[in-house]
Amino acid sequence: MDEFTDGVGNEYVLQTAVGAYAEEAYTEAKRLGTTAVVNRNSNIDTSIENFSGQMRWFTPMNPIINIASLIDPTDGIPSNYGSAFLRYIKTVRTQGAYKVNMSELITGDDGIKRISDRFADTRATDENNSVLSVLKGVAISEALRGAGAGSGSAGLGGQTFDNDPTDAKYGFYVDLGSDPVITTLGSGASRIEGLIEGIGMAFKDYEPEYAYLVANPTLMAALRSANLIGTDRITDGNIDFESILNGKLRLIMGRSNLNLSTAELSAINAGAGIDIVGTKTSFIILPGAIALEPLNVPKPVGIDTDESAYHGGGTTDIWYRWGYVAHPTGYDWRGLDTKFPSNADYMGVTVGADSDAIIPLAGATGDLRPVWQRKSSSALSLGILPIFHG
Repeated sequence: MDEFTDGVGNEYVLQTAVGAYAEEAYTEAKRLGTTAVVNRNSNIDTSIENFSGQMRWFTPMNPIINIASLIDPTDGIPSNYGSAFLRYIKTVRTQGAYKVNMSELITGDDGIKRISDRFADTRATDENNSVLSVLKGVAISEALRGAGAGSGSAGLGGQTFDNDPTDAKYGFYVDLGSDPVITTLGSGASRIEGLIEGIGMAFKDYEPEYAYLVANPTLMAALRSANLIGTDRITDGNIDFESILNGKLRLIMGRSNLNLSTAELSAINAGAGIDIVGTKTSFIILPGAIALEPLNVPKPVGIDTDESAYHGGGTTDIWYRWGYVAHPTGYDWRGLDTKFPSNADYMGVTVGADSDAIIPLAGATGDLRPVWQRKSSSALSLGILPIFHG
């Protein structure tokens, strides 16, 4: 009898082997989740029993400056600091494999490793897709703030060189209108003047030393044709990045469509704020802008056998389970907290202040509220900058 299939004891050995190989393969997978865009956050407690949890952080101090007096005995007014809570949400994902007569796949180490590699690759792809969905969800949140009335009054558009970053009526985005990110005029850095200005508008005097630019193949081709990509690669995590502007922007190439659709832009621009003109979306992301904290999922690998099926030939099911908290820095989860969210939920909205039922943005009407609600008092504390352009 095969040592991997003879009863409960060896079934446990198989579960352990699949899990070990999957973890090894997972660490070797190259995805967005292995770059510094994603980081662990020790303040996220994954051991809580509910779907969601809370973490606390100290808010910036608003100092009160007193003028000393030699004649007025009135007490000075002290400066206080405060703290705030934000809510995060867990998610759990699974993948299964089914085989009639699994002996060819699971009787040896090589077979186990093949199964585990597929599971690990699926997990890495899933986490990468979740990160991309969070990016788009944040873009929707900030767009609703500037083009709608998400701050309680009509929005004032995106960031400018002059706006107050603590003014909640401005969304943390830059709208270049119909202008492309890369123009055909000029040469060198002048061809991406809009991109350079966008960074300055958003981060002002807190402009980062370096950041990441999520670039689709079209944008990458334009950067190459403009001869803007540097010759030296920058190693970050287990990925070698091409970069522009002497390493200031590290390029993350992806074919995922992060643009807001025509229907989504229409729903956003139906608000009382300033309409967004740019129809394409690029993202500048700071290191650690998204927390990805893994969950300790009970029984991550499960084996289910039916030895009598197929006239005693038998069938075997293998299930791989994983979970995590994907959370953008500076935001509060305001969606449903009684189920594990999907990637579509990360990009959804709710209607009205009292609702937490998540619906797609496209076609939505009414008092639209994003599932990611900005919690930071200053936009300069945020790390995900959508740039809308032509």
